[in-house]
Amino acid sequence: MITENFISLFEQSIKANWRLPAMTDYDEKRTMTYGDVGKEIARLHLLFERIGLKRGSKVSLTGKNGCHWCIVYIATVTYGCVIVPILQDFNTNDIQHIVNHSESTLLFISDHLWEAVDEDKMSALHAAFSLNDLRCIYRKGDEPIQSLSEMTFADFDKRYPKGFSAANVHFTSVPNSEVVSINYTSGTTGFSKGVMLTGNNLAGNVIFGFKTHLLERGDRALAFLPLAHAYGCAFDFLTSFCNGAHTTYLGKIPAPKVLLKAFAEIRPSAIFTVPLIIEKVYRNQIQPMLNSRTMRVALNIPIIENTVLGTIRRKLTDAFGGAFKEVIIGGAPLNPEVEAFFTRIGFKFTVGYGMTECAPLICYTPHYQFISFSVGKILPGMEVTIDSKDPQTIDGEILVRGEHVMAGYYKNEEATRAVLSEDGWMRTGDVGTVDANGNLFIRGRCKSMLLSASGQNIYPEEIEAKLNNMPFVQESLIIENSHKKLVAFVYPDYAAVDEAQISHAELSIIMENNRKTLNEMVASYEQVIGVQLYPNEFAKTPKKSIKRYLYSNLLK
Repeated sequence: MITENFISLFEQSIKANWRLPAMTDYDEKRTMTYGDVGKEIARLHLLFERIGLKRGSKVSLTGKNGCHWCIVYIATVTYGCVIVPILQDFNTNDIQHIVNHSESTLLFISDHLWEAVDEDKMSALHAAFSLNDLRCIYRKGDEPIQSLSEMTFADFDKRYPKGFSAANVHFTSVPNSEVVSINYTSGTTGFSKGVMLTGNNLAGNVIFGFKTHLLERGDRALAFLPLAHAYGCAFDFLTSFCNGAHTTYLGKIPAPKVLLKAFAEIRPSAIFTVPLIIEKVYRNQIQPMLNSRTMRVALNIPIIENTVLGTIRRKLTDAFGGAFKEVIIGGAPLNPEVEAFFTRIGFKFTVGYGMTECAPLICYTPHYQFISFSVGKILPGMEVTIDSKDPQTIDGEILVRGEHVMAGYYKNEEATRAVLSEDGWMRTGDVGTVDANGNLFIRGRCKSMLLSASGQNIYPEEIEAKLNNMPFVQESLIIENSHKKLVAFVYPDYAAVDEAQISHAELSIIMENNRKTLNEMVASYEQVIGVQLYPNEFAKTPKKSIKRYLYSNLLK
């Protein structure tokens, strides 16, 4: 059991780092010190008192990343309540369903999202507050909503007549065994489940961040992953804040141009990202350089190859701000071609493995020990086993247990029993192997795996990764037809198509050539019989994995 108490981590950090910058809203250029954050938490605690919020109550939180998002999260858990982070990308019905299912009595929500929801459809809700400026926007009952904020400010001055200082920071005691967060996933199966995470689960991830020095006191971070997702929350927010680092919250869509500008300004000490973003930077910054005739010739001359690769590494490093210890990639598989190139040039990156049900980390290895195409080694306090006769050579489902494994799914015992055994082993739904040195290798998802007509296992993600590197392919989806043959649906890179002035007929010819090239790279049972163009980006989960279940009927 983790000895450090999750709630105490916040109290200790605020006191120890009182005058240091804690968080910044990128667009507003507003920076708050740890002391400023402590004061805002105290104000919210007074507000919770006034409205009669009870310990263990659920508080839902949805909106864009930013200082207010983090302050509401900390204030909720340090008051003894359970935070329910909701991805702002969820549709209105999903938000309302999660508020109801979690039995949340309080809701903090961005103004533009509040305009779309119907408060009458959230029966347990007692009050709602704007995440933009923390004003009250809804109150069940007769009390005027505006008076809540006004009275809270007055209460604060009365409570702390000599001013608020580090000595006034005292949070309620919450054992690590208690559930402190319920994270609703929107997975590839389409069924949203509330993952119950305890203080021990979250503290385990934070303490691991401490011990590996991912972020240290005074370090800088740039947060662009959604905080409502376990990965971004655990490291860009919780580890950063509890260790005295300074995080700037982007608060907007992380398009490559926006990100590169922010990297240059912030110069983060560590970068936490997902493959989709790193692959876009690779395509925009590196591929055009590699495709030039001069570069192709240079890379085939051994005497100057290392010099050229070193130049590319420096340019890529500078593109990410030039000051990072390493880039940590997680959430989904990294494209093998991109990974191989990063390894070739000596770029400081590593690929980790986790899931919301583990808050999220399961495997990690620092870049200087990372084995290509693995997802690192199992963390201390965690165990992994492969449901296979020979875990080193034969694929099997990955099972894990240990400090980070969730308490279960909220109000869903059936789903909990389906993944959690009585002795604590959790089925991940991923298929892989583990080598003799404990490095874990993932092949794909159990539910997406296909069985060929001759009985071989087919992992669509591996075929898609190869196809996605071919000319004018933005993303792809492999689907099996009724005759157990594979068909590729491709969403083209229309920006590149338009720039090259390629017609629809020409694009079809290019895709057919891509198909032939692909079939030379895969096994006979993985051959693709056709490519069909798809007009839109494929819908994705928060981890940016394609929601395959939405497209199961494309060929029917």
